[in-house]
Amino acid sequence: MMTVSRSRFWTGSRLFALAAVSFVTILFIGANAHLIAVAFTSKPDCVLQPQTEGAAALRAAKPSC
Repeated sequence: MMTVSRSRFWTGSRLFALAAVSFVTILFIGANAHLIAVAFTSKPDCVLQPQTEGAAALRAAKPSC
């Protein structure tokens, strides 16, 4: 009679790979959510405008910011 050896599907290396992929996916989603949140809460009026004639190359943002 032949014995069928059933190997376990969830071996240590597969569990580690699944955990690593899950961690990287959660980290990616979290980083993108943070970037979206910062984009919506930023104040674009405070960004320095491009250099105009006679203006200094670097200037401070508006005082109200």
